[in-house]
Amino acid sequence: MFEVGFSELIMVALVSLIVIGPERLPKVARLAGFWIGKARNIAASFKEEIKHELHAEELRQIFNEQAELHEFHAALNETTEANNTIQPPASSSTEEKIEPPITHDLK
Repeated sequence: MFEVGFSELIMVALVSLIVIGPERLPKVARLAGFWIGKARNIAASFKEEIKHELHAEELRQIFNEQAELHEFHAALNETTEANNTIQPPASSSTEEKIEPPITHDLK
């Protein structure tokens, strides 16, 4: 994003030395370092929180899909059970066998 080279850093150091002065420069540099570190920690914390929320949302979506699949399987099982109670198995001995009609060819 921002490219800061060595020459820019030297220029900032010289200007800050002239403006702030040599007595207060170490204290200001320490304070600047503290706030830069704090800003980095806040940014890292914010990124981690967003990552955690996205992961939680993905898990919610997976759980919803699993619940829908569970409902679908339950409905499928109910349908299969209802079908089995309506139609007895094909291997049942009480079932009458239907023979095809006999046709005679008249030639």
